[in-house]
Amino acid sequence: MNSSGGRRQEAAGPTGRRAHRPREQDPDVQLSKALSYALRHGALKLGLPMGADGFVPLGTLLQLPQFRSFSTEDVQRVVDTNGKQRFTLRPGDPSTGPLIRANQGHSLQVGVPELELMPLETPQALPLVLVHGTFWKHWPSILLKGLSRQGRTHIHLASGLPGDPGIVSGMRPNCEVAVFINGPLALADGISFFRSANGVILTPGNNDGFLPPKYFKEALQLLPTRKPLSLAADTESAPKHSPRRRMTQQ
Repeated sequence: MNSSGGRRQEAAGPTGRRAHRPREQDPDVQLSKALSYALRHGALKLGLPMGADGFVPLGTLLQLPQFRSFSTEDVQRVVDTNGKQRFTLRPGDPSTGPLIRANQGHSLQVGVPELELMPLETPQALPLVLVHGTFWKHWPSILLKGLSRQGRTHIHLASGLPGDPGIVSGMRPNCEVAVFINGPLALADGISFFRSANGVILTPGNNDGFLPPKYFKEALQLLPTRKPLSLAADTESAPKHSPRRRMTQQ
């Protein structure tokens, strides 16, 4: 009896309350994250044959250990229901079967023409709004150096803020700071812009992979409340009550 009671006490924890167990991740979310890593960053390391257009054979992908519990139907569902339209799945030839790729976000060098990126070569072709979402911890560096590709092939821009009509992708909904870009000025200085298959605006930045602060039009604090931010370096810091700030200080 004592042994049984001891097990019950151990399961409940030292205070008598049941110990918290982390909730299992939704299988579709797990699959989406695994696909993102494999197709954006890990294809070479995982031994996946990736074409110049970024596509890999789905059958080969599903043979990897991390994908063996998933089926073609699972992948199709994730592609169809992903709110940010991160992936493209298309029929292949009989030798490859279906092919899948990530629509953007690569750290692997995938050719721009093959990724079906539409060049935006005139000011009129650019969206009226070009905005990049970021977090407080990156803001001081961004003010000094500009936006960085951070090892990827492009900097991601959205044509509106989270919640705006028609905005599917390009910015995380939990971003704390929004930086608005003067696209025509950057374009005039030779910086290229492209539109991806799911509507994200992409730019490689300058030769060093940066979009310097000279191209910033304005900045906006998004969380916890929206308010304008100064673009002068060292004049803005994270709100003291920002949850992310508190986590950093702990």
